[in-house]
Amino acid sequence: MENPSAVPFRGILRDVRGRLPCYKQDWVQGLNAGIRILAPTTYIFFASALPVIAFGEQLNRATDGTLTAIQTLVSTAICGILHAIFGGQPLLIIGVAEPTVLMYTYMYNFAEGRDDLGHKLFLAWAGWACMWTALLLCLLAIFGAGSIINRFTRVAGELFGILIAVLFTKEAIKGLVDEFRIPENENPDVDQFKFPWRFANGLFGIVLSFGLLLTALKSRLARSWRYGTSWLRSFCADYGVPLMIVVWTAISYSAYDSVPAGIPRRLSSPNPWATGASSNWAVIKDMHKVPPLYILAALIPAIMISGLYFFDHSVAAQMAQQKEFNLRNPSAYHYDLLLLGIMVFICGLLGIPPSNGVLPQSPMHTKSLATLKRQIVRKELVENAKKSMQKQASVSEIYDNIQQVFTNMEMNNFHHLPNPSLKQLNELEQFKSIDLRGLDTNMNGNAFDPEKHVDGLLPVRVKEQRLSNLVQSLLVGLCVAVMPVIKKVPTSVLWGYFAYMAIESLPGNQFWERFLFFFITPSRRFKVLEDVHASFVETVPFKTIAKFTLFQLLYLLVCFGITWIPIAGILFPAPFFLLIPIRQHILPKLFEPEHLSELDAAEYEESEALPHHPRSSILVEPEANVIDGMEEIEEDVDDAEILDEITTRSRGELKHRPVKFILIIEHLWKKSDLCFILVHVEDRNQVV
Repeated sequence: MENPSAVPFRGILRDVRGRLPCYKQDWVQGLNAGIRILAPTTYIFFASALPVIAFGEQLNRATDGTLTAIQTLVSTAICGILHAIFGGQPLLIIGVAEPTVLMYTYMYNFAEGRDDLGHKLFLAWAGWACMWTALLLCLLAIFGAGSIINRFTRVAGELFGILIAVLFTKEAIKGLVDEFRIPENENPDVDQFKFPWRFANGLFGIVLSFGLLLTALKSRLARSWRYGTSWLRSFCADYGVPLMIVVWTAISYSAYDSVPAGIPRRLSSPNPWATGASSNWAVIKDMHKVPPLYILAALIPAIMISGLYFFDHSVAAQMAQQKEFNLRNPSAYHYDLLLLGIMVFICGLLGIPPSNGVLPQSPMHTKSLATLKRQIVRKELVENAKKSMQKQASVSEIYDNIQQVFTNMEMNNFHHLPNPSLKQLNELEQFKSIDLRGLDTNMNGNAFDPEKHVDGLLPVRVKEQRLSNLVQSLLVGLCVAVMPVIKKVPTSVLWGYFAYMAIESLPGNQFWERFLFFFITPSRRFKVLEDVHASFVETVPFKTIAKFTLFQLLYLLVCFGITWIPIAGILFPAPFFLLIPIRQHILPKLFEPEHLSELDAAEYEESEALPHHPRSSILVEPEANVIDGMEEIEEDVDDAEILDEITTRSRGELKHRPVKFILIIEHLWKKSDLCFILVHVEDRNQVV
């Protein structure tokens, strides 16, 4: 990837040589995780299956039943299994995506208006389009087009991620609005479509959608709950989202006997054993009936589809392997592009819509595996620390033992590589030194507690394996057999899940964090520094941050606007390709090089929370460039807020907040409302 070359097969061979030594370890890592692998597997299964079912519903309406959720599920399952076994980047999630649905809708409308194609030969003509697409993708892979992905910097990945979140949100809102309307080709005289019941259906849909959204978001934070045992909190965090889908589906049946059939509306799809449901599997026998002129014309949508898949698949893989995840195994963009071409070829012969890498499911998969890896590493370190404490080891000996355990676990991740890079080994040494410093700062002078203090030492690590992707793909395929059960899920629950996926994809997106920064009043911006924050907050002036974020926002609006254009909407990746010359030639003229490197770096560091004081040098010195003009702004802090910082709501007990303690005392002293006497001020923890 570092040396783009058009020499045929060079990129593919390099990818194979890089990934082949990791193949056995990919399976061993998954099997070693044991039953814990089920948590990320279940999480990503629902994130993959539910949108695919929704897109199948959309295709069912757009193609007059030619393609349904059965075909989208089968395509996702087949391609997912192939990619999990043979793919070069197993963290990438494969599925039928919204652009594929749009493209097939345009192609169906074109075919239906032609007497020599029509409804009967639509799938055969679409099969030829898949043949051309597969050929183009293979050529792109062979001649090293995948190398262009390293030209997509953070600004492109952030914009694409936000655009996908916006599109999911749009679908959720559109779906909720449609709950109040009469569906197409339905009889308006039926009771469920009369105004009172239609209105009731819409209101009940809002309750189900927001109910799922709020409870799903809460369940993902279960590990930080105050109540319940550790096992219960972990179970809710790992399986809470699918459990909430079941719960709200059950709630939808609460008034089953009191309302007309069809309220609330539920997913609709033919059963796989229904008459005509499997007619498209034999589409290959009709491909020779397509007139030669239309076979050649299929190249036109194929060019658009191949460009779309090239961008979508590569960016999804890139976002699933961001440098912040500290992945050990190399990428394989060229090889996976070749495999994608083969999968598109298979889907065309089977008469099903092709699948490709999808967002936001792919980075969601990696994040869920990072959580799993964190749990595994944390358990080992805590157990080792407790054993050392039982042996009356000193604090420094405990530190050394923890470091040794962490080092051994990390070296196990390298042994399958024939030649671990110097960069990887140096990174391990850096983490070791960071860990030592982190232990001292996280304790704040308190006695060492492994359950509390180990958390601050754990770097981001991902359980790189193939098992979760394989199992979730098998479960997607199993959905075809249990379609009667799936059809019991209300469509409004699906819209709530779409909104959940959009919100879940936002954390970690630097563009989103900077956008929220706009809504913080100048007098409150010091709060950003008091929490863990991106390093550019301290090094880039606020005006520059605002100007860069505004550029991204305007560009996002342009990209989103293109998706509304009927036939040209499929070309929405084009503006992202334009970002390459814009980033290389235009942005350097608008921003200082050091500021641009901070805001659009391939990766960025987070800075520790900083103490805030009105006369703190970090906020007053001009060269700090933290937040323009902050030293001139009087803090918007009142007594109630300060007391809330140091007391609990129930008993008024003082909390230990050493960072803010001196500021609190000084402020209250000035107000002359309360008086404290400090004992051992240097400790900052004792109050009389």
